[in-house]
Order: sequence, then C-alpha cells, then structure tokens
Amino acid sequence: MLYAIICQDKPGALQIRLDNRAAHLAYIEKTGVVQLAGPFIEDGQMTGSLVLIEADSLAEAQSWAANDPYKAADLFESVRVTEWKKVVG
Repeated sequence: MLYAIICQDKPGALQIRLDNRAAHLAYIEKTGVVQLAGPFIEDGQMTGSLVLIEADSLAEAQSWAANDPYKAADLFESVRVTEWKKVVG
C-alpha cells in the first residue's frame, strides 16, 4: 500500500532542515521504500515535506516517519501519515 507522509516545518526552522538534510536523504536511500519525495516551498524556502512510501501497514508507515532524521532533529510542527491511492500518473 502507499502512504503519504505530510510534514510541516516549525516556523523559522530552515537551518535545522539544512543541517539534517544529508541524514534525511541517506535514510531515504537506506530504507528503499520511498516512491516520491520532496519539500514544500514557500517564498523560495523549504517549509515542509511530502514523502510517498510503500509499506504493508499504517503502523509501518508511521514507524518510518518516526525514524526519519528530520523527526529526530525536531524539525516538524506537524506530521500526518495517511494511506494514499494512486489514480493518475
């Protein structure tokens, strides 16, 4: 199943994102479950993340999100994990 992980950064947390970006990208590479990922952009700056992963359950997707280095760095104001259905593309 596919799950969308929708994250909103804390206000003023761009430096936290930049400082932990390499670890976040390495985690994506290491886990091998990410189908699509990228930052939300506001006024030319990264302000959040959308990560689409393949997982067997909501609990597995939540675990992936909980182990993201960005989460460990306390970057996010909010994180939502929800099942997602591909319709187009």
